[in-house]
Amino acid sequence: MNEFNGYSPSSAQTIVRQNTLIRQVYAWMGGGLAITAFMALFTLSSPTMIRAIAGNRMLFFGLMIGELALVFTLSGAINKLSASVATSLFIAYSALNGVTLSILALVYTAESISSTFIVTAGMFGAMSMYGYMTKRDLTAWGSFLFMGLIGVVIASIVNIFVGSSPVAWVISGIGVIVFTGLTAYDTWKIKELAAQGIEGRKPAILGALTLYLDFINLFLMLLRFTGNRR
Repeated sequence: MNEFNGYSPSSAQTIVRQNTLIRQVYAWMGGGLAITAFMALFTLSSPTMIRAIAGNRMLFFGLMIGELALVFTLSGAINKLSASVATSLFIAYSALNGVTLSILALVYTAESISSTFIVTAGMFGAMSMYGYMTKRDLTAWGSFLFMGLIGVVIASIVNIFVGSSPVAWVISGIGVIVFTGLTAYDTWKIKELAAQGIEGRKPAILGALTLYLDFINLFLMLLRFTGNRR
């Protein structure tokens, strides 16, 4: 009987691949969050940079467009990029995101940002653990959550022009649900990719970007939903 600790060799190899990939994903994601935090603090320490970002809408939206370009490039062309280029793009995005997120310190209290970050980390960790440990097939979650994501994006764009606080509150509440679900689904999807034999630095970078976006957006939705403004 060819078994090891209750698993066949193929099952044991799959588990090793899954554990390896998820560790790499978490490591890169953690590194990305650390870069973001450092750049946010660095930007806040420079009155000149803060004034430039807060006082120049063209610059702010230019940075946002740059972030979107990096995300779409990394997500859409990952197979064409070398591992080093993919890594550089992820680091650049994490740094640029830190610069734009620094503006939050001008809107929300430090205590509110800190407490929301802790709550976000707890929710993210719990749902990511569920996504990794569950034996359920979460494929059906993908379509449902994607539709919810599209709805949140469209409603957010419309509300930029409407400027309704109650609508923003509802959008944030729905956004919390959507990104909480996406955290579990995306973690599960990464595990399934590893089971199919997909591994290496590029899949780890793409997985890290996916979970990084889930974390940041969950944080932003929670902050808008419960944060205390200055």
